[in-house]
Amino acid sequence: MSLPYFSRYGWEAEVVTVDEKFSDLPLDNLLMESLPNDITVHKIKGFAKKWTSKIGLGSIALRAMWFYYQQVNMLLSTRQFDLIYFSTTQFPVLTLGAYWKRRFGIPYVIDMQDLWHSDYYQDKPKNQRPPKYWFSYSLNKFLEPIAMKEVGGLISVSGGYLDILTIRYPNLQHIPQAVITFGAFKKDFDIAANNNQTETFLNKKGLVNIVYIGRGGHDLEPALRLLLKAIEHSRLSPNQIHFHFIGTSYAPDGKGIPTIKPLAVAAGMDVYITEHTDRIPYYQTLNTLKEASGLFIPGSDDQNYSASKIYPYIMAEKPLLAVFHKNSSAGKIISNCNAGTVFTFDQNEEIIIAGMANFLTSVVNGQLPENKIKMEEFKKYSAEEMTLKQVNLFNKVINI
Repeated sequence: MSLPYFSRYGWEAEVVTVDEKFSDLPLDNLLMESLPNDITVHKIKGFAKKWTSKIGLGSIALRAMWFYYQQVNMLLSTRQFDLIYFSTTQFPVLTLGAYWKRRFGIPYVIDMQDLWHSDYYQDKPKNQRPPKYWFSYSLNKFLEPIAMKEVGGLISVSGGYLDILTIRYPNLQHIPQAVITFGAFKKDFDIAANNNQTETFLNKKGLVNIVYIGRGGHDLEPALRLLLKAIEHSRLSPNQIHFHFIGTSYAPDGKGIPTIKPLAVAAGMDVYITEHTDRIPYYQTLNTLKEASGLFIPGSDDQNYSASKIYPYIMAEKPLLAVFHKNSSAGKIISNCNAGTVFTFDQNEEIIIAGMANFLTSVVNGQLPENKIKMEEFKKYSAEEMTLKQVNLFNKVINI
């Protein structure tokens, strides 16, 4: 989303990425249509997962680290670069920044799209922890300080993440930092509309179909329990409304463990809920959002978590219901843009449930007023505006 705009603000970018044939996640070749033709992309290898998984290492970051090391060493040895920018949640790769800084004297910036080393699951029951939690927790605790010791600038989707890191690593007080979310990129909706590859998930014909597309997880339980209570409070019948939760697991296709459907089963509400754990391609996501009757975003109970990819939900221009922590920037953006109905966990539960039930009933009855998004406010969150903020930070890091 930033690559089309970097050159407009004086920066020429090259990309180093893992060749998609080494990934076991769904591919969406249409994503390449949004890239400028003049962007150089270097594709590297990764060790085959069929071999590394035998010793418990399936992470694409760990499988590709050696090849990142080789390729970027070659680039930095033969060409002049001013900055290395990490924008990924495959965190182990970030440690290479410190090595390249020492060897080549080139500063690096890290974009923290999620919190790397987190204590969030430390007090959670074992059944609520991610797979191989003990290994990833120990590895993250060891690797994060390596990357943070030499970093020249930090970007994050959440101010809370920056606060945590600055407390943890006092040296970060003296480097440029900025909260920059993913931008709203209209071209993606144009590409989706011109390539309507939708294999519809909204197979409940004649019903009002409410959609959420994104990860699941136990930290979403408070929001989901409120939704289930609101459905019950609304007295809407399963012949009127149905909820689709799509792409809720990061596991390979067919191996995801549902985290939403079990809550509905326990509440006796499973007839209202369909959960599809497999991820779906991005443009299929956009077309599905456009096809839905309404949209729902369950926020995390982690006060520092930010649902940073909310802009497609807003741009779909559908009735939108969301529940967030009061500190969530996502909730504030939706409210500021007049893009939907937002509740926060600190509100009175009865008020939340009644308000959500009223929203659902209004969608079913076609009584919700049309969303009149404040476009001038929304422009602040465009991909171009977010890129300009990135570039301003880059310039500070290299002292322009």
